[in-house]
Amino acid sequence: MPPGVDESMALGFVQYLASIAHLQEVHFLWRPFLHDADDDMILECAIASGAKYIITHNIKDFRRAPELGVTAVTPSQFLNSGLKHK
Repeated sequence: MPPGVDESMALGFVQYLASIAHLQEVHFLWRPFLHDADDDMILECAIASGAKYIITHNIKDFRRAPELGVTAVTPSQFLNSGLKHK
């Protein structure tokens, strides 16, 4: 844990995240779509949330994502290109 953060603070943060979380149904009809099933879960989450971008250091793993309306970009691409404002 970071300095100054104790177990009760960490637990409180996790409980807060759980309180605002949204249970998302998973739809497997289009799977497998990407090479890695774990990446399919990330892509499905992005689609379900209406995200335009997946921010990752492994953009090659999401080459087919644009077919479903999501673009994979690196953190530096996202921060430096103004994508967040589009």
